[in-house]
Order: sequence, then structure tokens, then C-alpha cells
Amino acid sequence: MSIKILGISAFYHDSAAALVIDGEIVFAVQEERFTRKKHDPSFPINAVRACLNYKKNSGKNGEPLSLNELDAIVFYEKPFVKFERLLETYYAFAPKGIKQFQSAIPIWIKEKLFHKKYIYDQLGKIEDIDKKKLRLLFSEHHLSHGASAFYPSPFNEAAIITMDAVGEWATTSIAYGKGKDIKILKELRFPHSLGLLYSAFTYYTGFKVNSGEYKLMGLAPYGDSTSKRVKSFIDLINSYLIDIKDDGSIWLNQDYFDYAVGLRMVNEQKWEKLFGYPRRKPEAEISQEYCDLAMAIQNVTEDIVLKVVKEAKRLTNAKNLCMAGGVALNCVANGKVLREKIFNDVWIQPAAGDAGGALGAALAVYHMYFDNTRDTGTGEIKCRGHI
Repeated sequence: MSIKILGISAFYHDSAAALVIDGEIVFAVQEERFTRKKHDPSFPINAVRACLNYKKNSGKNGEPLSLNELDAIVFYEKPFVKFERLLETYYAFAPKGIKQFQSAIPIWIKEKLFHKKYIYDQLGKIEDIDKKKLRLLFSEHHLSHGASAFYPSPFNEAAIITMDAVGEWATTSIAYGKGKDIKILKELRFPHSLGLLYSAFTYYTGFKVNSGEYKLMGLAPYGDSTSKRVKSFIDLINSYLIDIKDDGSIWLNQDYFDYAVGLRMVNEQKWEKLFGYPRRKPEAEISQEYCDLAMAIQNVTEDIVLKVVKEAKRLTNAKNLCMAGGVALNCVANGKVLREKIFNDVWIQPAAGDAGGALGAALAVYHMYFDNTRDTGTGEIKCRGHI
């Protein structure tokens, strides 16, 4: 009897749904493809409908799958743990951020703490569901990311690195995958985050956080590598903003950042005093100093990524590496990882961001919750539908 699992990611950015049947990726799609809203964070009701109607959408005949036929629906992260992080963060930084706390907590209590009910209500718009029989599960954010990279990969054994802004608590994690199992070995926790550091520079160079990071990466090559300014920026970043350890773990000086309890990424006055230039206004002309700043943070990011990769090799001694999370979309850093030949082979999840979390959550439940074995077969990705 087939095991059918629907994975869902939503409410932050890049919401998506993915359908896995007997361990194979049958259908996966982002909600933005239907709503035409880039990085749409809303509940992916259209994506879920498309997954249920996968036979027609894959060019085949057949009736749509019913929600009540699913063995499980899995959400890609754990909202209660995320709420715990929110409370502990505001407590740790108190009294700073009291206004943000007062505005955020009512929203969390009213809406976000009742994810289970909200998910059931949204699914109920598609068809009547039997809540007593329909199994609703919640995966950990970084496990969902890691699973999205490891299970579709051709490797039976691999180190798994997830790097992003933040999940529940984890911002960078190193795991080990073998067969059907994934074990998280080491993690870095909020507020110290490479993804948030990169997003802070995305913000300061005038681009939109959570969508403009690729522009910052694309701007970096326009920096003047021969100029003293780039080296000066790198020195300032390493001296005032971040402390980088040999294993790739980092410590961010929160005096210069505002994302933990504030409404902005950085303290603009302190950054302007540090770098000598104000935050670039969106759509303003891009002058050379911002190109140099982009090159500086890109170089720092690559240095950190390589250190994390070397630490993953040390911890696992695996021959292969899988990567996911938003930072894994930095293809320039990925290129350096390949050229360093720390691992024999590297497999990076194409949907490395939160959209891929829907897929990873479904695969993790299939293999780890339902305890199903994994066959890497010929080394090709097991996918019989459309993505």
C-alpha cells in the first residue's frame, strides 16, 4: 500500500507544497507560481491543490488525490519552538525592544500559535477533512532543509550542511546522513547567523531582505579587489561586526544589529560611522563604495562557508557533501567549495530556500517517521512528476 505524504512550507517567504509517494517526489511547486506574488508567504492553497491534482498536471489521466487519502501532512518547522525563541530573545535583550514585543506578541498569540487549527481551516477550503484520521506533523526547520538535500541526492552517505537566517533556533547546522537516517551533529544558534549577516549587508546596500541577496552577490564582482577600501571593509567587518572561529562558528556583535528585537536589520548610525557611508537608498545609483562593500562581505562569507565545510569533513569524514538553506544559494561560495575539493562530490538542493523545506519535511517523515528504507539506485534523483 502506497504511503502518501504532503509537505507544506508557509508564513515566512517562499511558501510551497510537495507531494511524496513511496519516497518519490511526485509533484512540488511554489505558491508564487499561481498568485504571481514573488516570494509569496501565504498558505499555499493553490500549490496544495496542484499537488493533489498531480496526475492531470503531469499530463496523465486520473482523479485528483483526496486529502483524506494522505498518510500524513507535515509542516516544515515547529511554530511553538519558534515562539519560545521569540520570548527568550526579547527577555534576553530587555528592556530593549519593548515596543516591538508589545506589537509582536498579540499577533503570535492570536494567529501564529494556532498553526494546527489554521492549517486545518485552510485545508478545509479544499475539501471536508477528517481531522481525527488525518495525521498532521511538524518537522524541525533545519532537518527539513537537510532532508531536502540528502534524500534526493545520489549519496548513501554524506555530510549535510544547512545555513540560513534562522529556523527555530539553529542558523547553521552540520548533520550526517546515512541510508534513511539523518543525525544533526552540531549547530549554531540565533542571533549569530551568517544568513542574517549577509541579509544585513543586503539591506545596507539598498536591496530587499529575503529577496535581494542575489543582487548583493551579483554586485560583489564589481568591487575593486586592488583597492585599499575593500581590504579596509573586510578588516572592519572582522574587527567590529563578527568574530569567526576556526570551525566556522561566528559571533555577531549585536550592538551593530537590530534584527533580534527591532524592526530593522542594522543600527544605521553605527554602520555609517563604521564604514563612512550611509545606507544606500533603494533604486539609487550604485556607487563604487557599495560595490566594494559587497565584495568585502562576499569574501567574508566565502571564508566562513569554507570553514564550516572543513568542520563538516572533520566531524563526519564523509566523502560526499549535501547543502541546503538560503546561504546555499550563494553559487559563488559554492564554486569555491567545489574547487577546494574538500569532499569528493557535492550535491546542492536547487530549491535551497524555504520552498525546498516543504519537500524535505515530506521526505524526512517518509524515511524517519514511517521508518522506510532508502534506495539511491543508479544515483539519479527519484522524481516521477514535475517540479
